[in-house]
Amino acid sequence: PDALNLNPTGTSFVMKIARYVHQSSRMLGLVDVVAGTLTPVAEADGPGDAMLTLMHAALAGHAPKTVGAALPLSAVQLLPPIARPSKNILCIGKNYAAHATEFTRSGYDSSAKSAQDAIPDAPIVFTKAPCSMTGAHDDIIVPWNITSQVDYEAELGVVIGKAGRGITRERAYEHVWAYCVINDATARDLQAKHKQWLLGKSIDTFCPIGPWLTSADEVEPSNLDVQCWVNGELRQNANTRDLIFDIPAIIESISASMTLETGDIIATGTPDGVGAGRSPQEWLWPGDVVVACVEGIGTLRHPVVNATPD
Repeated sequence: PDALNLNPTGTSFVMKIARYVHQSSRMLGLVDVVAGTLTPVAEADGPGDAMLTLMHAALAGHAPKTVGAALPLSAVQLLPPIARPSKNILCIGKNYAAHATEFTRSGYDSSAKSAQDAIPDAPIVFTKAPCSMTGAHDDIIVPWNITSQVDYEAELGVVIGKAGRGITRERAYEHVWAYCVINDATARDLQAKHKQWLLGKSIDTFCPIGPWLTSADEVEPSNLDVQCWVNGELRQNANTRDLIFDIPAIIESISASMTLETGDIIATGTPDGVGAGRSPQEWLWPGDVVVACVEGIGTLRHPVVNATPD
């Protein structure tokens, strides 16, 4: 079709849309998961991030229009769906009870002194710098000179559509435009060394994200399986119904302090089964392959490789 139909609310469109490279050109495209294809869309006029421009146009009721023939997904390189969010990726720590407990017991948790206070009373919010973002099938490139304890964290990502501040939980979903998959890769030793999480979370390539944006109308976010495999072994397996703080609570909490802008990304937290929580602890090493999946949204697959010295 030349254009997508409006959904019943008239405010968004049911679709999966990717940002990608094909023959040296960066484009946006509508994804057909069943057919395994991607159809280019005409980029809306405007400066800056093409996905943000498309989102603003969609919020105003303008459907993206397809141009050209469909391409096999195997023929393109998927990029982080949003190139330039307005702020760091906003992340929620210890948001599944089993993970909160395993993390406190791991010795890397600076937010709790004992297992008795492992479960947070309010959302723990930290950030990852945008430079950590990488595409759905790109490598996690590890600078082993500064870390030897690299971990994985599969998560549901939330992408804000309509901007707002002081958003109530009752209105929170009105501000969600799409969902994605995130692997919140982490250098645990840096996390411990610096007594906070930014540097251990923000190493270049330590945030595989995508594979595309799945519009909010396509999924039921309160009942999605979140899974992660390392070298074919299932390590994480939970459901978003187990979140301590659900998506409305997260949005209400963050927006009480700061304006959430179109294209802002929230990582909602990871289930138990991370390397730091295993006995013995199991870190990622060169040659490992991590697969992170969120039901109904997509799958990330990323090998772990050595950084090349400058």
